[in-house]
Amino acid sequence: MADTPNFDIQQAHQFFSADCFNKTWDNIEKNGARSYEENMEMLHTAIASLWHWSQRQDVTARNLSIGHWQVARVYCLIQQPHNARRYGLLALQFAKEAFSAFLCGYAYETLARAEMLANNRVAMKVYREKAQEMLEQIEDEKDRQLLAKDLETIV
Repeated sequence: MADTPNFDIQQAHQFFSADCFNKTWDNIEKNGARSYEENMEMLHTAIASLWHWSQRQDVTARNLSIGHWQVARVYCLIQQPHNARRYGLLALQFAKEAFSAFLCGYAYETLARAEMLANNRVAMKVYREKAQEMLEQIEDEKDRQLLAKDLETIV
C-alpha cells in the first residue's frame, strides 16, 4: 500500500491540470514549427491536463469538454484523425452537458477538422455545418470571432 503523500492531492490536481493545459497551449501556438519531441510533449501534457481535471473535486462538464477538445486538437496537429475523432466526440458529449453553444461549436469544429484530415469530406461538411449553427447561437462577440476564424481553416 502506498504511503500517504505529504502534500494536498487536490491542490496538486489543481496545479497540474492548469500547468499542463498551459504547456500544451505553448506548443500548439508554435504553429507547425514543432519538433517530434515537442509534438510528443504537447500530446502528453494535453492528456495529463485532462486526467488531472478529471480527478478534481470541482470538475465540471465545461472543464471536461475543454480538456477533451484540447486533446482532440493536438491529435489533429500531429495528424492522427482517428484519435482526434474519439476525443472530439467526448468533447461534444460534455459540451452538451454544459449547455454551451461555444463548446458545442468547438467540438464540432474539431470533429470537422479530424474528418478533413481523414479525407472524409461528407462528414467534414456535416460537422462544419453544425459548428456554423452553433456559431450563430454564441452571444459573446469575441468567442464568435474566435470560432469563425478557426472554421475558415476547414475547407
